[in-house]
Amino acid sequence: MFIGSFKYSIDAKGRVSIPAKLRKALNPEAKETFILTRGTAKCIDLYPLDVWDELTSEQLNKLNTFQSKHSMFIRMFLNQAAVEELDSQSRILIPRRLIEYAEIEKEVFILGVLKKIEIWNPEVYEQYIKENEALYEEIANEVMNIQK
Repeated sequence: MFIGSFKYSIDAKGRVSIPAKLRKALNPEAKETFILTRGTAKCIDLYPLDVWDELTSEQLNKLNTFQSKHSMFIRMFLNQAAVEELDSQSRILIPRRLIEYAEIEKEVFILGVLKKIEIWNPEVYEQYIKENEALYEEIANEVMNIQK
């Protein structure tokens, strides 16, 4: 399980180090390989290979490609996807198209989100949190079924 947040730099080639605390949570079945794709927010999602296999077999492959919303989601989710392995310095190469999508410049905000890792432009993440801060209690009550 990935938890925690970190600020790192991205180099000129588009490589980012994956924090040691997050690497320790990788299952051996992931083979230090990630599938990178656009997030549902303005970020990049990194799925370890084993989690990706689970996601595709349990959810994506069950979508009906004859339903337009299902097809559109699959296209948008996969059209920028890439497979990348950690290099010898525990860095991952982020494709330019994903860097542009997430509006990443020199720094990144790395967030462990249970089974995946998100990579954000720190300013975009801060704005996202500010815009949704007031809704947090309401959302928490709704999704966690908290009774008052």
